[in-house]
Amino acid sequence: MRRALTVIHALGLMLVVFSVAYVIPVATALIYADGTLLLDFLLAMVWTVAAGVLMWMLTRRHKGELSIRHGYLLVVTMWTAMPVFATIPLLLVIPDLSFTDAYFETMSGMTTTGATVLTGLDTLPPAINIWRHELNWLGGLGIIVLAVAVLPLLGIGGRQLFKAETPGPMKESALTPRIADTARSLWVVYVAITLACIGALKWAGMDWLDAVCHAFSAMGLGGFSTHDASVGYFNSPLIEFVMIVFMLLAVLNFSTHFLALRAKSLRVYLHDAEAVASLVLILSSCFGIAFFLWWNDVYPEFLTALRHASFNLVSIATSSGYASVDYAQWPIFAPLWMMFLTAIAASSGSTGGGIKMMRTLVLVKQAGREFLRLLHPAVVNPMKIGGHVVPNSIVFAVLGFIFLYFMTIVTLTFVLLISGMDFISAFTAVLASVNNCGPGLGTVGPASNYQGLTDFQTWVCTFGMLVGRLEIFTVLILFTPHFWRR
Repeated sequence: MRRALTVIHALGLMLVVFSVAYVIPVATALIYADGTLLLDFLLAMVWTVAAGVLMWMLTRRHKGELSIRHGYLLVVTMWTAMPVFATIPLLLVIPDLSFTDAYFETMSGMTTTGATVLTGLDTLPPAINIWRHELNWLGGLGIIVLAVAVLPLLGIGGRQLFKAETPGPMKESALTPRIADTARSLWVVYVAITLACIGALKWAGMDWLDAVCHAFSAMGLGGFSTHDASVGYFNSPLIEFVMIVFMLLAVLNFSTHFLALRAKSLRVYLHDAEAVASLVLILSSCFGIAFFLWWNDVYPEFLTALRHASFNLVSIATSSGYASVDYAQWPIFAPLWMMFLTAIAASSGSTGGGIKMMRTLVLVKQAGREFLRLLHPAVVNPMKIGGHVVPNSIVFAVLGFIFLYFMTIVTLTFVLLISGMDFISAFTAVLASVNNCGPGLGTVGPASNYQGLTDFQTWVCTFGMLVGRLEIFTVLILFTPHFWRR
């Protein structure tokens, strides 16, 4: 019970910290002289602060270092509670919006999925649009990483939160001796690249509002847009190129960005086996799909095919979810290959979703080890990736993760099929939700959104987003008897 109160205490503090996020939409409402929205966001801020302070005051005697078990509990609690408070402005401003749809929208934003149930994005108030995209940005590197930097200042250690939220090999690799310094270093890099993205998009032709919004969602790989037609609204090869560059930056490990900046050398990227594999797979797929579309007369010129294939493939492969054309109308191989890439192309420690390239490399290497062991049963063949030996404990953890990953997709797909959804729509909706990608195919394709789903189907996809963003284990471990035993 005491540990549970410690979790509630930490959650209250983080809600107070989260309330600071309302400053940006409040400033936007002031800039656009929207007094009604200003009051709505101030009210949302007050409610969030009040809830956080109340939780903190009732449990102020129970602050302390979190165990691994309660670190997991706090991570899941935060990622489910914060979208609840994030719905307040949407419910106050958008008429006839149900809580189910509002929660789906904010969960989609904070998990950087980018799926939406809203239409008329072009006419949404600027403060609402900036709020949606800020959720993408905050969720990108992870509110928990921000918590790691802030919680020590509030008397609560953050290492267990960092280990519970971050994926794979990044769990045990610190850029700096102290975990809070590591988190702050990652945020410095994240903010710096975001500012560069804003400037580049403004230079490419966007106005300031669009530039800020799309920079937020591009760096978070969230895919929210200020227009129903997504990036296709601009019809600008230059804007598409700029976004490709920054989406590729966001899909790489931010630890690698930090190390490259500190060393002032691009060679750091060449020594990152995961980064090289991700970029080679994505860029080679761009040319391959472009040739496929040109060969099948989808586009009469190869350069046109390369433009549309590159932007949409990079967007889906990085789990961003933008669209410049309705790629669901392409021959089925192309969109399915893109959906496949979204499962494996992102690097660990990036803002992308899916299995992550590091786990893919481990699986490939393990398959090779098994082939060798069949021929030479007594051989000693340690696994190496990027010159580093991978312990068998990590290999087993990856195998367990992959099993749960596929079982999650299969189970949720069957649940949607039972609810009456067709197979393509159900399978790709689950795949897009768990991989935090956004659009699927069929009724949830790039030319439509998730508005047509029933409430039950919407909650299924919402759960898929949460499970995918928190790397499956973090959520599912709460449903095991061992977790609740002393």
